[in-house]
Amino acid sequence: MPRKAYLAPHLTADQLRARYRQTAEPVEARRWHLLWLVSQGWTIKHAAQTVGCCYDYAKDLVHAYNERGTDALPNRRRTRANGWGRKPLLDADQQQQLRQALLGPAPDGGLWSGPKVAQWIAQVTGRPTVSPQRGWDWLKRLGFSLKTPRPTHAKADPEAQIAFKKT
Repeated sequence: MPRKAYLAPHLTADQLRARYRQTAEPVEARRWHLLWLVSQGWTIKHAAQTVGCCYDYAKDLVHAYNERGTDALPNRRRTRANGWGRKPLLDADQQQQLRQALLGPAPDGGLWSGPKVAQWIAQVTGRPTVSPQRGWDWLKRLGFSLKTPRPTHAKADPEAQIAFKKT
C-alpha cells in the first residue's frame, strides 16, 4: 500500500473543502480540490488523477502548501501587474515614437527592416542589443510591413509574361 502524503495542518479538511467549493478561479479551485482529497487520506497519485493533473505537479503543490501554507495556492497569472510575462520592450510613448519614425525613412536612407527597427529600439531603450526578430515583431505589431518588390527570375521574359496575362 502506498504511503500517505503528509499535509501540514494549515487548514482543516473542512476548510480545504470550503475553499475548493468557493473559489471561482478554475486553476486555484483544482489546487484546493487536490489538497482536500489528500487531507481525506487519498494518495497524491490518485488525487492527481482525479483532479486531472500530473503526479509531479501535485507533489510540488503539496510540498509548496506544506512550506508556505495558503500563500502557495493562488493562481499568480491572474494577479500580475501587467498580465502575462515581462513588461513590454517599449512603453506607450516609445511605441508612438517608433510609429512616427517608421513613417519616415530609415536612418540609413533605405527601407525599414527588422534589424533596423531593432537598432532603433536599442538606441531608445538604452539596451546593448535587441534581437532583429524583436524588431520585426514590432514592425508587424504596429501594422507595417517590409515594402520591397518581389524578386524576378533571372531568365524571365517580360514580353512572354505580358502575352501570357489574360485580357
